Amino acid sequence: MLRLYKICTTFASMKRIVIFGNNFQQDDDATKVLSLIEYLRRQGLEVAVEQDYLRYLNNDAASGLASFDVSAVPEADMALSLGGDGTFLTTAMWVSRQGMPILGLNLGHLGYLTAGRLDETSNVLDDVLSGNYRIEERTMLQVECDAVEIPHPWALNEIAILRHDTSSMLDMETRLRSHELTTYRGDGLIISTPTGSTAYNMSVGGPILEPTTSCLVLSPISPHSLTMRPLVVRDDSEIAVRTYSRASQYEVSIDGEVTLCPTGSMLIIKRAPYCARVVQRLGNNFASTLRQKLLWGTDQR
Repeated sequence: MLRLYKICTTFASMKRIVIFGNNFQQDDDATKVLSLIEYLRRQGLEVAVEQDYLRYLNNDAASGLASFDVSAVPEADMALSLGGDGTFLTTAMWVSRQGMPILGLNLGHLGYLTAGRLDETSNVLDDVLSGNYRIEERTMLQVECDAVEIPHPWALNEIAILRHDTSSMLDMETRLRSHELTTYRGDGLIISTPTGSTAYNMSVGGPILEPTTSCLVLSPISPHSLTMRPLVVRDDSEIAVRTYSRASQYEVSIDGEVTLCPTGSMLIIKRAPYCARVVQRLGNNFASTLRQKLLWGTDQR
């Protein structure tokens, strides 16, 4: 089933926007962001900025802006992610539970998840404020460990099981929907959403999936067997993985945020009870994104 919906939230009904960013942007980006915020305020929108990012924007023009802590994101009609894909993933982690749509503007290198670049802000925002956009609902994952509490267990891209403090292989006993699947032996295992299929999953040779499809990918990292290949499963599948290592711990990377789990512990990975709602301009599509951002099929001979 394709998760794709056209939402007609127009400027007339949009009242508040919350803004997320990161502190690793170029100095002139702050000036551009402040100009963007002023543009939004001229349109009559309330703007609130995540407090750490507001400190980065420290400027007289930013002194009157409302701020918020990520643990208490205020209700808003849309979240604006200013940065690269990492910023977008962080934004999704904090606002997706509220069902808040996320619009990404790229200040980073690739910006695969974003709808446009900051230097084309007026075009992107004009489209959004006039209702010329759609919202794609993207599968998210959640993970639980039977031995430790994972502080932020939600992922839009992937959950990866990785080695820690050892060069020895991991043994990962894996069950799919309560049935024995296999024991992966290698450097790790990635459980990826369709959105994350173009991230770590792609780097280890996993398949690229259209981001609104309803499936997950299990991709072994450097498997010690010619019979271990990436596997696509339904996204309503519960995946249980018990991991053994010569080290006392292994790593669980949740969209890049690492938690250490004791060897022998079990992870339960399944679809989160909510989706990330990603704002896309009507002219953007999966095929053009592959060509433009991943240079799909480009012959550089």
